[in-house]
Amino acid sequence: MLAFIVLYAVILVVLGAVIGRRAKSASDFFVAGRNFGAGLLFTTLIAANLGAGSTVGVTALAYTHGLSAWWWIGSAGIGSMVLAFLVGPRIWRIARKNNYYTLSDYLDARYSKAFSGIISLMMAAGTLALFAGQLLGIAWILEVVADVPKAQGVIAGAVVTTLYFAAGGLLSSAVVNILEVAVILAGFVIACPYVLKFSGGLEGIRSAVSSETYFDVFGMGSSAIVGYIVMLVPSFFISPGLIGKVFAAKDERAIKVGTAMNGLVQLAFAVIPVVIGMACCAKFPGLARADLALPTAMKNMMPFWAASLALAGIFAAEVSTADTVLYMLAGSLVNDLYRRFVNPDIADRKLLLASRVTSLVCGVAGVFLALRLESIISALTIFYSLMSVSLAAPLVFGLFTRRAGNAGAVLSAVLGVGLTVYMTFWGEGWSVLGVKLNAPTCGIIFSCGVMCISAILNAGERD
Repeated sequence: MLAFIVLYAVILVVLGAVIGRRAKSASDFFVAGRNFGAGLLFTTLIAANLGAGSTVGVTALAYTHGLSAWWWIGSAGIGSMVLAFLVGPRIWRIARKNNYYTLSDYLDARYSKAFSGIISLMMAAGTLALFAGQLLGIAWILEVVADVPKAQGVIAGAVVTTLYFAAGGLLSSAVVNILEVAVILAGFVIACPYVLKFSGGLEGIRSAVSSETYFDVFGMGSSAIVGYIVMLVPSFFISPGLIGKVFAAKDERAIKVGTAMNGLVQLAFAVIPVVIGMACCAKFPGLARADLALPTAMKNMMPFWAASLALAGIFAAEVSTADTVLYMLAGSLVNDLYRRFVNPDIADRKLLLASRVTSLVCGVAGVFLALRLESIISALTIFYSLMSVSLAAPLVFGLFTRRAGNAGAVLSAVLGVGLTVYMTFWGEGWSVLGVKLNAPTCGIIFSCGVMCISAILNAGERD
């Protein structure tokens, strides 16, 4: 199996390097020349969204909580539909008119340079945690199926992802994503029947797991489910990485069709890792950590050829999302911070070189962080919480009302994040209609309230 993965990794790097030779400008690196049709936009979005959280992470949630783990990917699919029909087309028109490369370019023009700088700093910190989470997913897989130590697995994932992305940015990753998506979907669709058969089907799982809530779609509890919905639905229509890919679309039809297809596939795909996690719990209860559920199922519950394809699919899922994360990091650090605040007159070719070098440096930093994190879901929660709390209210209000002003945007982001941090370490959360809200949910609600009050009092102007 390890030889199969090594060969697959080499193919990804070589393909990325070949395509990367076409990237001659910063526009090619960040928005791929704004020439994505619906098909290419779909593949690059779904490749970004089916990563460590949607595979290893959701299987781990299902191993522990059962059917209700569906809400993680389900929430992401709902958010993708909002991006397809509400947020995406509207912000694309503005970006195309003003030649914006990143979401921060829009926030700078809509609010202020200071606000976009604050958001870029927050996103850089949170995105590095997200990248580390993808590397952890690769490491857990390699550890179980090939006895590769965690540190070596993390480094291997970082090397593959960083090399092919740094070559050509979004242009390289979009083409590589076509191969990755085909492998991801084939691997998981083929794996699911074998895992079910091994566990005796749904009846076999029911007989092995006695908990009634395990088979309830609301089994993990209203507080957890509401927390996922509030945190993840906005994350998938405000993410700088996903919006940056939308900026690369050639027209609004491509955005609506490609992004909606991505959302529908997410909603359907959500069932597969849930079934695998539940089946693994039935046959292999008491694993040392839940994150090992997916690789354990793959190693023990299917024939070698299917396990090899599933392994390639999982590896592709983690790598494809990791390249999107590097895209976000390069955008935040180089375009949104360095060019805007340090060197606004930088030449286009130097901006391209800086983006490639920054991608390599972030790859190294991600390795060090991944070696200190224990759980994929914990790594992803850091990112999604930070992004939703700081960005959801300013972006949505900024796009849909003229009354959204800079002061309200800054206050909503800073106070929302502040409240989230306070409740995470010292508070107990709010209770609404009997539902206990977690810290990120309270932060998002509070930031939206601040933005709403500011909009009522303010008569700012929108682009």
